[in-house]
Amino acid sequence: MADIAHIPPLSPASETLLRHYRSQVLTRRVYSVIGVALVVVALLAAMNYANAANSGKFFDRIPYLFDFLKNFVPNDPLEIFRAMFDIESPYYDGSLKFDYTSDRHYLTESLYIPNFVYQLIITVNIAVVSTIIGGSLAFCLCFFAATNLVGAGVVRWVVRRIMEVLRAFPEIVIAGLLTAVLSIGPIAAIAAVSLHTIGALGKLFFEVVENADMKPEEGLRSVGATRLERVRFAILPQVLPNFVSYTLLRTEINVRASTIIGAVGGGGIGEVFRLSIGRDHAAKTYAIVILLLVTIVCIDQFSGWLRRRLVGNQSFELGRGAA
Repeated sequence: MADIAHIPPLSPASETLLRHYRSQVLTRRVYSVIGVALVVVALLAAMNYANAANSGKFFDRIPYLFDFLKNFVPNDPLEIFRAMFDIESPYYDGSLKFDYTSDRHYLTESLYIPNFVYQLIITVNIAVVSTIIGGSLAFCLCFFAATNLVGAGVVRWVVRRIMEVLRAFPEIVIAGLLTAVLSIGPIAAIAAVSLHTIGALGKLFFEVVENADMKPEEGLRSVGATRLERVRFAILPQVLPNFVSYTLLRTEINVRASTIIGAVGGGGIGEVFRLSIGRDHAAKTYAIVILLLVTIVCIDQFSGWLRRRLVGNQSFELGRGAA
């Protein structure tokens, strides 16, 4: 307390700075309170609209929100794994609900691929092929959209607008438009997901390129390297790990997008998921959900492994040491 008592008074300039600082803090707090209040009002208005659109039953039905999950359970937890691997069910009564064996995809007389695994392979194939096509085109276009490589000219403007148009519509909307030309099936799904991937990955890629260090590029330019050589040896080594990371993240997103498109006729596991949940087949539905979760986890682990191979373990060890 004695030390505080002997603190010298602030100078007039410091007093002015302190007064302005306190004024700015107060203004920011007032704006924060107003912003939170507006969000709360908008949320209440949205809930009131939902209640009115639901014939006044929205708030009345909130206590029963999880009744579906509570009632949508299989007879036996092992039924989930029987449905997953097409094993005959002891509850089979001739109905589709417990018929797990009729949709097997036989490779030989005794060796088969379970139906859900087969459908998941189709979905993953759609996602992977779409990512390869969309990622490749996005990789080529991103260098023409980066300001530090082409400037702010017409080429950059046109390429960016193309990317914006491609990612402006969800994959399911694009698939709906393409089904009129390509019919329902995996081809329309691949085309739709690929087009959206070009726009989404292209934006991420050119932003990474714009953040690259240009000193190596300037050095190569000074010794007469061509534009392609400067991009190949100066820019690409810097951005490649981020490119791979974004591409693998996009693969995860495309698996989910392919599942959604499959539910509306694109084929794959999305179609069987829609049928199983619509027919109240609990074991089949949970089996599909588990397979999707395992697939996403595997893709995420593969992404981490590949990034380690590209950037080296030292980057991960540095981050772990800081934590």
